[in-house]
Amino acid sequence: MQITKLNSKSILPLTCTRSGTCCFGKAVMLNPWELLRFSKEKKITPREFRDLYCEFGGIQLRFDGKPDKKGQKACSQYVDGFGCSVHEGRPLACRLYPLGRQIQFDKAQYIFEGTKFPCLTDCVEVLDLPKLSVGEYLKGQEADAFEKAQDEYLIIMQNIADIGFELLLDSGLAASVDMKTLAVWRELGKEPPELLVKRIGKAWLDCLMIPDITIDTENPITFAQKHNDLLLLKLQENFGSSQTLQELHEASVLIIGVALHLARGLGADTKGISEHWIETAKSHGAKE
Repeated sequence: MQITKLNSKSILPLTCTRSGTCCFGKAVMLNPWELLRFSKEKKITPREFRDLYCEFGGIQLRFDGKPDKKGQKACSQYVDGFGCSVHEGRPLACRLYPLGRQIQFDKAQYIFEGTKFPCLTDCVEVLDLPKLSVGEYLKGQEADAFEKAQDEYLIIMQNIADIGFELLLDSGLAASVDMKTLAVWRELGKEPPELLVKRIGKAWLDCLMIPDITIDTENPITFAQKHNDLLLLKLQENFGSSQTLQELHEASVLIIGVALHLARGLGADTKGISEHWIETAKSHGAKE
């Protein structure tokens, strides 16, 4: 599939309403701050929102509503005849749609699949709307805070993975000619989310997706940084005393699993990321 790349000045017929084809048959991934924002708009707790409306421990919004004419099920937040019931709390994926976002060399790029603007296929009424630049569209969608949250959680994902690297490379595990840890890392990258959820376990899923943070929740950067501290503290408490090679192996595997699960919630390619991490570890002496 060809990818069309855009910059902030690119002009396209962009808009966003409470209802449209974007509310049916999609895979909307969530980071922890987005889950929190959804719950606030719904006026329920993050745990309640996750348990009622999300899949795989909170990383994906559930689409189990009334199907459209194509048989595609509606988002769990879609109300027939009204549209999105939590429009103000919608995540970055919804704010950007139909655009995607890539980070290259610390700079955001906006993309869509194919050569024809996707909305023209099912929402041809966009042709009658005023044309906006990508930058104007993002400003109108108030996407800035959500982009900041996404970028902060990409950093957290790597911070978690770095602990997994340390347990493999700096503990004596890799020097012991361990050859199974990287093999499991590879399995984790390919593992479907429903299996990875079981491997991680409820306690880690709760810490990852519904952290106990009650102050500064409006600021995505502050929230993410507090969350980062909580995760690193839990990692230290759980694995700081690991000593045997088996304990170190199990800890490294679980930590990389947590990092990859968060990566999936950020819309990242978990297989590609795990392969990159494996090659990085091998370049530092680990074996497979």
